[in-house]
Amino acid sequence: MSSVGMGQRPQNRRQQVVKFLWIGIWLAYLGAPVDDLLHGGHSDGVVVLGWIGLAAFVAWYFALVFRAGRGEHNAVVLGSVAVLAAQSTVLSLTLGRQWLVLFVYVAISSGAALPFRLARWTIPAVSALLTGVAFVVPGGTALLTGLLFPALLGGFSMTGVRELIRTTIELREARATVARLAANEERLRLARDLHDLLGHSLSLITLKSELAGRMLPGHPDKAAQQVADIEQVSRQALVDVRAAVAGYRKPRLLEELAGARVALTAAGITAELPAEPDLTGVPEDSETALAWALREAVTNVVRHSGARRCTVELVRRQTLDGLLVELAVEDDGSGAPGGAPGHGLTGLTERLAQAGGTLEAGRTRSGFRLIARAPAPGVPADVGSGA
Repeated sequence: MSSVGMGQRPQNRRQQVVKFLWIGIWLAYLGAPVDDLLHGGHSDGVVVLGWIGLAAFVAWYFALVFRAGRGEHNAVVLGSVAVLAAQSTVLSLTLGRQWLVLFVYVAISSGAALPFRLARWTIPAVSALLTGVAFVVPGGTALLTGLLFPALLGGFSMTGVRELIRTTIELREARATVARLAANEERLRLARDLHDLLGHSLSLITLKSELAGRMLPGHPDKAAQQVADIEQVSRQALVDVRAAVAGYRKPRLLEELAGARVALTAAGITAELPAEPDLTGVPEDSETALAWALREAVTNVVRHSGARRCTVELVRRQTLDGLLVELAVEDDGSGAPGGAPGHGLTGLTERLAQAGGTLEAGRTRSGFRLIARAPAPGVPADVGSGA
């Protein structure tokens, strides 16, 4: 059987029946008014009016409890509670003390349907009304103790249940929000990875394709070598994209330095790269962020700069914030038209921020410089230098 979770509204007829039965269990306490109508010795007219009054009370009670928590104005709920209290008063005064039990339902519905700041006043008020009517109805004081405490305890217990339901709803909404944020973050990660991976690889494929086209008429052997390189780069790009989609792609600085040399040389740019650096002690997150920065910087140099020379430096720096590894990529090109940062630099800034690092990029008098910094506690004194 389908059940209704706490804090959830019934979504179908079966769940509505389940909630109706759960609430209806407590109507067993209306046995006293029912018994009074059946065996109380009232006239037929009074009995008929009594059944009508009891049915109206139960219907109003169900309507109020079923609608609890659906955003009605408090004035509407207060009016409904007042109607229930008036019905209870009239039925108790006209039909006798057995009907005083209706005030317990009024207190419970008040606690279930009203926020605590209001229910803390309405529940005692209903209890006070119960006490006053009990003193007026013949023999009512004999039942007062047995009804007053259930009214108070039941009403305030329902305020706790209401707060629990509200908290459950807020928790469910918070979980949904976290899930959406996680999905958005994953999409951003995938977009950054695909941009960095494909931008670099496709630029290299384009360069080698142009070289192969120029070599083909007079140097078919060299053109064939370029085509073989294109095949190798495209296969590696496919592997990298699959790894990025799976979330396992973590580039390494040594690999990116080798790839940068190949890309710059293919573009006819003189490359000044550091010798093989010692990265002992550099955290994986920092190395990965710097590797992405190197890939993006070299891709931009190849595609946009029009440079003749590109220098890459990798050094350690001691700052007030601690030990850092600094990657600097500088070219002597004129750059692409327009000064707005592209998606690549925006993605790099986000990557470095996640690793605790920073990014600086801008024009210089002779070209363009990109500086990426990432924390590196425990890194050796000499990481590397420009060659």
